[in-house]
Amino acid sequence: MSAIRFVVAVLVFIALLLLALSNTEPVTLRFFQIASHQSPLAFVVLAAFAVGAGMGLLAGASRSARLKRQLMRLRREVRAAPRAPGPHGVGPGPYPAVVKPPQDAL
Repeated sequence: MSAIRFVVAVLVFIALLLLALSNTEPVTLRFFQIASHQSPLAFVVLAAFAVGAGMGLLAGASRSARLKRQLMRLRREVRAAPRAPGPHGVGPGPYPAVVKPPQDAL
């Protein structure tokens, strides 16, 4: 699996390198009438890719942090739950107590 990932990474790198080498003409970026910046097209494409990747990583990290907090909260709840008796009726068992519904009287 890591060999496939390495091959894909090398192919993407080569494709981006060829893109950068074939697009060296300067482009002008204008922010309304306030500012303008002139740089190679390859740099602009690379910067846009980096900003998009960073935003994606930030979104993934925030979701991961939220899920980690939720997992920690649920683990605390399980630890605080009353324990059912152990297999021999002595001491707490390894699992939280399960409330059984009442049996119907016939």
